[in-house]
Amino acid sequence: MTTTTDTVTDRIARAGTTLTPVQTAMVIGLAAALGFALLFLQAPMAHESLHDFRHAAGVVCH
Repeated sequence: MTTTTDTVTDRIARAGTTLTPVQTAMVIGLAAALGFALLFLQAPMAHESLHDFRHAAGVVCH
């Protein structure tokens, strides 16, 4: 019995062949917006709202 594992590299390669240029641009834009928010909006209120959002999305962060 042989088991194959789906690695991150496999997923990126599959996404590169299945996503349209518009979808790729949307993914990059969303990642940039989230990165900006996490890096530059570290005021306590913004941090708490992002923290609560992560918990609401089911992300365990501590």
